[in-house]
Amino acid sequence: MTEHNLFSIILIVSLISAVGIFVALFFISAPYGRHFRRGWGPHIPNWLGWLVMESVSAIGMAVMFLVGDAPKTLTTIIFLLMWEAHYIHRSYIYPFLLRDGKKKMPVTVTLMAVVFNLGNAYLNGRYIFHFSDGRYTTDWLLDPRFIVGAVLFVTGFVINRWADNTLRGLRKPGETDYKIPHGGLYRYVSCPNYFGEILEWFGWALATWSLAGLTFAIWTFANLAPRAWSHHKWYHEKFKEYPVDRRALIPGVW
Repeated sequence: MTEHNLFSIILIVSLISAVGIFVALFFISAPYGRHFRRGWGPHIPNWLGWLVMESVSAIGMAVMFLVGDAPKTLTTIIFLLMWEAHYIHRSYIYPFLLRDGKKKMPVTVTLMAVVFNLGNAYLNGRYIFHFSDGRYTTDWLLDPRFIVGAVLFVTGFVINRWADNTLRGLRKPGETDYKIPHGGLYRYVSCPNYFGEILEWFGWALATWSLAGLTFAIWTFANLAPRAWSHHKWYHEKFKEYPVDRRALIPGVW
């Protein structure tokens, strides 16, 4: 079997499994964060779980860049920087900003995320830095697909960071209780952080114009849309005064 065949198989399996994950997560909330519950085996500190499972994406993409034999152009370097901007923050900054006290994450959740992130970094990195066959010349930076995609990526990145910071700001040092967020996109949806991340990776898919990028965007939606719905229901169950006109994920839609 050639590597190209293996690449295609992983891509197809990822696309098909995204559908199953999307359906399953509406019935089973991933047991971490506010939805943590016992019965999923050993667990580790929340911050450590985030560091381990997200750092493989940052490292994996860097390795793909170094070993890839496609031309190293300004465009491919920008793609690398876009990816690393997200995952370095998610791996080495975000975990240490969490104000969730002694909350845990099941090792099984961490390991499943590691497997996905390794495969995802391989698919995206190997395509950009190897299978793209020199497609990403400097001229690609002037292509409307890249320009619009990059704008969406940056917009989603900013929304995601802002939403996470807003949630952290609700807690004073030492507090672990959840509160109702207000202001900005929180006026319209319960999970603008997820909305931003989905927007970010659909922007990536457009900017790279690759099936690998689109697969990741679909997976992001399949993973985060059901979780946004779980969060939305949780808010309504926990807070009687929760705004009734606030949607779960997409402003004015759902």
